[in-house]
Amino acid sequence: MEDFIKAIIMGIVEGLTEFLPVSSTGHLILTGELIGFTGERAKTFEVVIQLGAVLAVLVLYQKRFRKMLNFNFRKGSGLNALHVAIAMMPASVLAIALHGVIKKYLFAPETVLIGLVAGGFLMIAADRSKRPVVAEELDDISYKQAFYIGCFQILSLWPGFSRSGSTISGGMLTGTSQKAAAEFTFIVSVPIMFGASAADLIDSRDFLSMSDVPLFLVGLITAFVVGMIAVVTFINLMKKLRLSYFAYYRFALAALFFFIIL
Repeated sequence: MEDFIKAIIMGIVEGLTEFLPVSSTGHLILTGELIGFTGERAKTFEVVIQLGAVLAVLVLYQKRFRKMLNFNFRKGSGLNALHVAIAMMPASVLAIALHGVIKKYLFAPETVLIGLVAGGFLMIAADRSKRPVVAEELDDISYKQAFYIGCFQILSLWPGFSRSGSTISGGMLTGTSQKAAAEFTFIVSVPIMFGASAADLIDSRDFLSMSDVPLFLVGLITAFVVGMIAVVTFINLMKKLRLSYFAYYRFALAALFFFIIL
């Protein structure tokens, strides 16, 4: 029963933080340290429950995903599958090449704190950038902007940096509005997290058993339900709050956990 309570706690944390620019992976690692849910099994659990939050995006943006299946790549046709493929490419290539190194050396509280602080400074820089907005809406994003945003997404391979934080910052630094960059982050996260979850489950098959399935399902379902609420809430927040406010939260969180954990 204790493990299921931990799974629910981790699922809630994942659902609340996956789409905020505060690093869901960082929050999961730090929360896992606090409640004593660590080790290889916990690392795989963290990736799997991220899939629950991503499924929430798939449901909420289902019309958008269906539209992208038309494969209309002409200029001015709006956001399509090619935008997503271009944005995924830089980080995906490095993630495949460095997967073992990242999981072995970077999934630790110390590295998360570094990522939280460094990512916060990037977000402040993006917020204060004077770059004119040329893509106000999601359908205004160009292929070139998608590629640049994808390059910024490489930073999210460092736990604590945040996928949404790096991509939103990258979008704003290349002329995308804060809201459009946030929505683009949601869209791109779906295929990336499906791939990451599948790869991690394959790598972890030797030390996982069927008895782990109920625990993983509880965490995944919890993250899905909370994620549904969080996505809608986040979009509304991005209309009202500057990106810097999330950076200040990251600094405060890093300071708090520095004294608790280290």
